[in-house]
Amino acid sequence: MKAGLPRSVWILGLVSFLNDTASEMITPLLPLFLTVTLGAGPAIVGLVEGVAEATASLLKLVSGRLADRGWNARGLVLGGYGLSNLARPLIGMVSGWGGVLGLRFLDRVGKGLRTSPRDAIIAAVTTGDRRGRAFGLHRALDNAGAMLGPLLAFVLLQAHWPLDQVFLGSALPGGLVVLLLIFALPPTPSPPEAATGAAPLRWRVLSPRLRGLILAAGGLSLAAVPEAFLVLWATERGLKVAWVPLVWAAASLVKALVAMPAGSLSDRFGRIPVLVVGWGARIAVLGFLAFTHTHPLAVWGGFLAYAASLAFTEGTERALIGDVAPSAHKATAFGLYHMVVGLAALPGAFLFGALWQWWGESPAFLSAAGVSLLALVILLRYGRNRREAQ
Repeated sequence: MKAGLPRSVWILGLVSFLNDTASEMITPLLPLFLTVTLGAGPAIVGLVEGVAEATASLLKLVSGRLADRGWNARGLVLGGYGLSNLARPLIGMVSGWGGVLGLRFLDRVGKGLRTSPRDAIIAAVTTGDRRGRAFGLHRALDNAGAMLGPLLAFVLLQAHWPLDQVFLGSALPGGLVVLLLIFALPPTPSPPEAATGAAPLRWRVLSPRLRGLILAAGGLSLAAVPEAFLVLWATERGLKVAWVPLVWAAASLVKALVAMPAGSLSDRFGRIPVLVVGWGARIAVLGFLAFTHTHPLAVWGGFLAYAASLAFTEGTERALIGDVAPSAHKATAFGLYHMVVGLAALPGAFLFGALWQWWGESPAFLSAAGVSLLALVILLRYGRNRREAQ
């Protein structure tokens, strides 16, 4: 039996649980708030989400670099979570889509500030034989919050709370996030290289394994199927709209149950084998989604299987970065990974939707499977015949 995980890992996991609870009380309702309450069109919904996610993706690299250059990682994490949980509840108080855009932008600025320093802290306080388990725990708690948030919103709406009050209600778990960080997260020392200033990070000095993982993860993100399209896929196969929040919550539950055991497997059997199994399973599920018809078990099974394939590798990808990134550039490497994955998802979502609209859903899913296979080949090319870093 391995020793327990450090306190910082548990605190950051609980923080992510509460933060995702607060966030997912709002996120599924935001398109409805924009279109029904504020009268915005679909293009505005796309603009708001596109600006928000691009902002977060770019700032993840910036915040990682700042942490490696001596900025206090704990302070960046606190500032990022604090900004998000200040801005998000205020969305329900605005009277136009411009206000939503501004507050959503601030929310994602907060996400960009916290993500890379947070992952660097988890990597720094764990050894290689526990790092997969640590990141798996973090992703499990994150996904558990993503399950609880929509269910809380559903209960509040059933109790006849208006949307703006549901948004304001998210301030309660958001406030607990800030209190946990202030009073429970231990101090985190800066990397020793920060005293003299971290050297510039250049692509060619990264290890082949790290470059391979970042490129492959970017390709996989390009091929990822947005959850909105999975909902559309399911409803076209007979899933009633009333069941959508439940299947969404069930998908988050599956992710929470899968993430930690999968991370622990990577500690035992190596990062690359777990990634190969998980990415290979995703390719198989995409092929299944392309040809599945209307049987309810197939619809639920396909939706939940895709969620499981995502969760199976989330923690392991982060653990591998923690294994192989040099200590002077660990937070920057996390930032580079998150930025590439986030930016690749933007054109990927558009291309998937365009293929669906022009050629049909089966070609769209098969194209995603093909790009995912290419990403797996890149991973194998860089991971082949190399000992796993533990």
